[in-house]
Amino acid sequence: MAFMEKPPAGKVLLDDTVPLTAAIEASQTLQSHTISGLSLPLPPKKLIGNMEREFIAERQKGLQNYLNVLTTNHILSSCELVKKFLDPNNYAANYTEIALQQVSMFFRSEPKWEVVEPLKDIGWRIRKKYFLMKIKNQPKEWLVLSWADLGPDKYLSDKDFQCLIKLLPSCLHPYIYRVTFATANESSALLIRMFNEKGTLKDLIYKAKPKDPFLKKYCNPKKIQGLELQQIKTYGRQILEVLKFLHEKGFPYGHLHASNVMLDGDTCRLLDLENSLLGLPSFYRAYFSQFRKINTLESVDVHCFGHLLYEMTYGRPPDSVPIDSFPPAPSMAVVAVLESTLSCEACKNGMPTVSRLLQMPLFSDVLLTTSEKPQFKIPTKLKEALRIAKECIEKRLIEEQKQIHQHRRLTRAQSHHGSEEERKKRKILARKKSKRSAVENSEEHSAKYSNSNNSAGSGASSPLTSPSSPTPPSTTVEHAPF
Repeated sequence: MAFMEKPPAGKVLLDDTVPLTAAIEASQTLQSHTISGLSLPLPPKKLIGNMEREFIAERQKGLQNYLNVLTTNHILSSCELVKKFLDPNNYAANYTEIALQQVSMFFRSEPKWEVVEPLKDIGWRIRKKYFLMKIKNQPKEWLVLSWADLGPDKYLSDKDFQCLIKLLPSCLHPYIYRVTFATANESSALLIRMFNEKGTLKDLIYKAKPKDPFLKKYCNPKKIQGLELQQIKTYGRQILEVLKFLHEKGFPYGHLHASNVMLDGDTCRLLDLENSLLGLPSFYRAYFSQFRKINTLESVDVHCFGHLLYEMTYGRPPDSVPIDSFPPAPSMAVVAVLESTLSCEACKNGMPTVSRLLQMPLFSDVLLTTSEKPQFKIPTKLKEALRIAKECIEKRLIEEQKQIHQHRRLTRAQSHHGSEEERKKRKILARKKSKRSAVENSEEHSAKYSNSNNSAGSGASSPLTSPSSPTPPSTTVEHAPF
């Protein structure tokens, strides 16, 4: 597809953050195995050809457990290899090749740029690719080009989308990482920024090399250690200031996480403002889509800030959210902010505003030393387009949260209905109903029998009995309950 070519009509824009699940239902013997002559790390020979039912069931159980680990791990579940395995029809495309084609088309009209090498898998997104760049007449300056496809939350018109992407290099803020160049077509966007050897805030926390693959850097860190309290306070204050700036400008974000914060000395600078324009889903969407009170992009930013603060404090992401109790932290002021963004009560009742977080003791006494004046002029027409797009993004989120809530209720009802205690109750009720029905049937049968006897006796004369004669026994038969 040429760079300026329109996307095919009816193209489905997938949300790659939607977790996939898999269940092993059966096994089938295909061609057994083929001897290749190579020394391969296969299981011991006694396992090959073992088709006993118990062995197959045990192996199936182990594979199911393996799949469950893949699909419930936040990072692994978004991995391209996992998506391709579980959903090959929707993830058959080679996104690196598509990105290279688009970038090559772009450089035909912009010959001053030169691609040095692809930065393979340095990010978590399947449809976002990175390339190391340089300017031909400035070979010592390294840059990073990012190319991204459209996402399911792209609600801007093509014209407004392209105008806003091209507006990003004009955004100047002490805590936003500057965009050197930006352009877009109807189906994707391409941005260039300066390469930073220090990497992101996540690289600092995990002591990782920026050019390494995302899975290698962050999936299983060798050492887990949080940042110093002063770093937490300073970085947190800087990030909150830039979020406040974007909220006041009416610019939707929703993509805060540690990999989207670049470190420049002792200063944090926000990355990837283009994500909301492209309609890309948030890194933490699988978390906040569970809570119906987190239903605006402002509250999404605050919730994501809670995740980021947790990671800065403890050196790792939380195991699950919401969190009932927090591990010991360098200061109770840190725990207070975490409780306001990640606790059960916060997720149930709603997030505080960014202004409220800035007033909390952890950040209120931080002095920011910067003389750079923020600048980001958005034309009125584009502001209105952003407002409408933001409402559409929030509407889709609310609808998804509603569906998740309904599914939970149905699952709970089915689980309760199938529980052992509930089955016992149903059995007891069934027995009582059966007994009641049997008694009613017996009484009805007795009444009918008695009436028939009375009818038969009324047509004949009653036998004469003397006072000394014994009373004949009753002919009515009573049935015991079944």
